[in-house]
Amino acid sequence: MTRETNKAVGKGSAVGKAAESLPQAGSSAPGEIDRFLGAARQLAPLATGQAGRLVFALDATMSRQPTWDLACSLQARMFEVAAQSGGLAVQLVYFRGFAECRSSGWVGEPQRLTGLMTRIACEGGQTQIARVLRHVRDEARAVPIRAFVFVGDAMEEDVDALAALAGELGLRGIRGFLFQEGHEPAASAAFATMARLTGGAHARFDVNAPNSLLDLLRGAAAYAAGGREAMLKLAGASPAVKGLLTAMEGGRR
Repeated sequence: MTRETNKAVGKGSAVGKAAESLPQAGSSAPGEIDRFLGAARQLAPLATGQAGRLVFALDATMSRQPTWDLACSLQARMFEVAAQSGGLAVQLVYFRGFAECRSSGWVGEPQRLTGLMTRIACEGGQTQIARVLRHVRDEARAVPIRAFVFVGDAMEEDVDALAALAGELGLRGIRGFLFQEGHEPAASAAFATMARLTGGAHARFDVNAPNSLLDLLRGAAAYAAGGREAMLKLAGASPAVKGLLTAMEGGRR
């Protein structure tokens, strides 16, 4: 991998600097996570070449466990579709519990991402979407990032602050794909605003219909790996991907 496999995402701190120490939730088997991370650091550095980079961020607060499990089972398919457009490197970011927000290193194989995700349990807590957006911004100063995905069902933060961060990402050319479970009004409005300001797309999915999230993830991965042309190749067979493209085009008007 290119850097440390796991780090805390500090408030306002640049990626690569010493991150602030955040309280840890005690029921998520931290020993197992540390052992996994220790083993991952011994692996050869990730050779991404021209592979696209996608930040894959998830709300891991308590209500999200079914969606976390679903995302874990589907994430390998992101790599499969992206392989047709030059490959994909994914960085996992999640928040949960009391002010805990963490990120992995860049992962180029689905098995390694699965190994991390299956060791993380959801914990109760408030949303920390602003910290995710700041992390994407800071990470992009070190490596090129074409897109990020955020999967969640709630928004409990200042919308204006989120909009300012999303606008900054949009100016940097980083597209946001915000995938929402359910129809919570505040989340819908905030997700749609962030998507528009990044030039990305907001879409809803049903956790009881796995293919709805799968198609959305495949579309985002295709964009991260090969841009709009890669998405166009999927759009003919996937109404969900076509919807993402339509939303992206509409946001530019």
